[in-house]
Amino acid sequence: MKAIRFEKTGGPEVLGYTDVELPPPGTGEARVRHSAIGVNFIDTYYRSGLYPVKLPSGLGSEAAGVVTALGEDVSGLKTNVSIGDRVAYAGPLGAYAEEANVPAARLVKLPDGIGDDIAAAAMLKGMTVQYLLTRTFMVQKGMTILFHAAAGGVGLIAGQWAKHLGATVIGTVGSDDKIALARAHGYDHVFNMRKEDWVARVRELSGGEGLPVVYDSIGKDSWDGSLDCLAPRGLMVSFGNASGAVPPFAPGILAAKGSLYLTRPSLLHYTRTRAELQETADDLFAVIASGAVKIEVRQRFKLANAADAHRALEGRKTTGATVLVP
Repeated sequence: MKAIRFEKTGGPEVLGYTDVELPPPGTGEARVRHSAIGVNFIDTYYRSGLYPVKLPSGLGSEAAGVVTALGEDVSGLKTNVSIGDRVAYAGPLGAYAEEANVPAARLVKLPDGIGDDIAAAAMLKGMTVQYLLTRTFMVQKGMTILFHAAAGGVGLIAGQWAKHLGATVIGTVGSDDKIALARAHGYDHVFNMRKEDWVARVRELSGGEGLPVVYDSIGKDSWDGSLDCLAPRGLMVSFGNASGAVPPFAPGILAAKGSLYLTRPSLLHYTRTRAELQETADDLFAVIASGAVKIEVRQRFKLANAADAHRALEGRKTTGATVLVP
C-alpha cells in the first residue's frame, strides 16, 4: 500500500509518499481501508518534533473507511465490529495511509447519516469539542465564553455547539476574511487578534468582570492575553500550540490574576475506556444528525500531497476541516 512516512523531523518537506508492507491485523486489531483521512494541527507537532515519536514514523490520527480483515480475539472485545462495517477512529498514529491496522476497541461504527468524509473530519475535532464544552468545563445557557482560532476545524464546530448549548460565544481569528465565516458558525463576537486589542474587547463585553472559561489552542502568542480575559477563579483550557509552546511560568501568576484554574486536556484521557469513547462519539453523531452542528470539509488533498496540506494548515490558509483522499 501507499502511505506517508517521515524519517526525520522538520518541515512539510520531510513527508514522503512511499510503499509500505502492511502485515495482517494482530490480536485485537482490525484492518481498515481508508476512504477519507482527517488532517489536524497536532499532526504538525509530530512531524516537527514538538511531540517526539520513534522514527521512522507514520502520521495522522483520524480516518474513516471499511473494515476488511479482523485479527484474533476481536469478538471478545465486545466492539461489534465486523468485516464490511463502515467505521471511523481517532487516536493511533498512522492514518496517513491507504490502509491501517487499528485496535478494534478504538473503532466506532458510523451511522447511515454520517458520510465518510464528514466522519474523517469530525472524529478527532468533534470529540475534542464534545469533551471541552461538556466535561472539561460544562458550558451552560447564559454563559459567555472565549474560543480562539474560531475559523479553524475545531473552532467552527465549537462555535455551533456552544451556541446550541445557549452560550454567548466570543471568537478570535487571524485575518479579516475569517470573521464572517466564524459569525456564520455561532460566534456572536469575532475579533482579528492581529489588528484589535481583543483582551480589552473581551473585558468590555464582560462588563470588566472577565469570563468563566477561555479555550486556547494557539499557545505562546495568546497565553498572557487569555489569562487576562478570565474572571476570578476562571478556567484556562490550554489544548494546543499553533503559535508555539507556552514558555515555562511560575504558578504564582495564576494567583496574581485571580486564583485561576489551568488544565491541559487531551482526547485520549477523555475517551480512556470503551464506554467513554462510545458515549463521546454518540453525542457527536447526535448533534450532527440534529443539524445543530454542521461539519464542513473545506479543503481536500490527495494523500500523496499531504505536505501541501501541512503548508496550507501552518500558513493559516485553511478554514474548517481538511481531509486527505487516498
